[in-house]
Amino acid sequence: MRAGQGRERPLTVHDLNQLLLVCSLVLLVAVAAVRISSRSGLPSLLVYLGIGVLMGQDGIGGIRFDDAELTQVIGYAALVVILAEGGLGTKWKEIKPALPAATALALVGVTVSVGVTAAAAHYLIGLEIRQALIIGAVVSSTDAAAVFSVLRRIPLPSRVTGTLEAESGFNDAPVVILVVAFSTHGPIEHSYVLLGEIMLELSIGAAIGLAVGWLGSWGLRHVALPASGLYPIAVMAIAVAAYAAGAMAHGSGFLAVYLASMVMGNAKLPHWPATRGFADGVGWIAQIGMFVLLGLLVTPHELGDDILPALVIGLVLTMVARPLSVVLCLVSFGVPWREQALMSWAGLRGAVPIILATIPMVGGVEDSRRIFNIVFVLVVVYTLVQGPTLPWFARKLRLGGEPEPADLGIESAPLERLRGHLLSFAIPAGSKMHGVEVNELRLPAGSAVTLVVRDGKSFVPLPTTVLRRGDELLVVATDPVRDAAERRLRAVGAGGKLAGWLGTNKTS
Repeated sequence: MRAGQGRERPLTVHDLNQLLLVCSLVLLVAVAAVRISSRSGLPSLLVYLGIGVLMGQDGIGGIRFDDAELTQVIGYAALVVILAEGGLGTKWKEIKPALPAATALALVGVTVSVGVTAAAAHYLIGLEIRQALIIGAVVSSTDAAAVFSVLRRIPLPSRVTGTLEAESGFNDAPVVILVVAFSTHGPIEHSYVLLGEIMLELSIGAAIGLAVGWLGSWGLRHVALPASGLYPIAVMAIAVAAYAAGAMAHGSGFLAVYLASMVMGNAKLPHWPATRGFADGVGWIAQIGMFVLLGLLVTPHELGDDILPALVIGLVLTMVARPLSVVLCLVSFGVPWREQALMSWAGLRGAVPIILATIPMVGGVEDSRRIFNIVFVLVVVYTLVQGPTLPWFARKLRLGGEPEPADLGIESAPLERLRGHLLSFAIPAGSKMHGVEVNELRLPAGSAVTLVVRDGKSFVPLPTTVLRRGDELLVVATDPVRDAAERRLRAVGAGGKLAGWLGTNKTS
């Protein structure tokens, strides 16, 4: 269409300047809000949603935004980044023992939760069966962003943390399939057909995710890139490629990106601290943008009639559906009742249910706006209740503990032509490497501490040099012993100079 015939005015540099100013101010406010939320225990997602609501048509911003399809697209993209960041930070040693339990929660647990919640929505609220099933599926997924952000601040048993993190990473995939299936026009497919589709998509996504993660890890470990800043970009690009490949192969892209990221996160890639910092920053941007956009999409003055239904459905979900699914899935694994109780309460919801609630809106399902409003109110209210009380509940169950010693954050750079590696790290506060002599590190043959930086001054250490907190160390290791040297350094950082002799040979 030519200009002057109804075409919208193109974006100008002036519009770009205004957009950049608004976006930068929103980011700054959101960053400042993280400190407030961390002190109060209030999940940051509620703060971001609040910013979006204030900017919306019922708030001080007066911005009218009702594009559910754009919100869904941006939400999917943000969720890919969030799952990638979560997978990169997931420790295999913690998640490995929890894989069977987490898989059961992500499949059987979701099915139980959908059924119980949908029954409550249908019989207690009076929703049609299709709308009830959609709400049941939408709110049955625990949110990866909420779980990752809350649990990593609470010292919990590794089995609890590993199970919850793996569940939140796995259960998005089957829930998305269910919501899409329930939101399509026509009769709802038989349960065995849905089960077959879910298992097929999960299998394809898992295979692609593991393959892409392994290939990406192998390539990054064997190819020396010309600049350290390229490694974080490459890692995130590989993670996103896993999602795209999985989705285009008619598999679960969400499972693919999480598994690929988890493989890379445990592969000890070069320049790993920089990669984790970059992924963490990108993850924060994705969360902020996603929650603010979801806040813009909601219209507060339309929520009044949906508050009571949301409270009733959320109460059944929190007090009946989630505990029942946890007990049924975990009783056969011998999980103690205290851990089952905590995992029941820690089924946090966040942006994922709200994003999934846009699927029926885009699909034109009847009463889809009401579904969105109910899900929005449910997420806000019950996140406000569960998030701040989770640390208190853990202490009451006597499951809290002392935090583990800080990880060394070893930076690795490959020396391609010399067939060696440079390992650099700083000794953090709380590390048991403080007070250890260099010769007591007992590094494997082929590796050595070559430089120490202390109080801004560098020197070549002697075997009797005592290491201190805050010291920065440079270790040179040949290619065959690189992994062994890093394992030994991490073990000493966690267990002191007697690590290995007293069964404290911890690695990450």
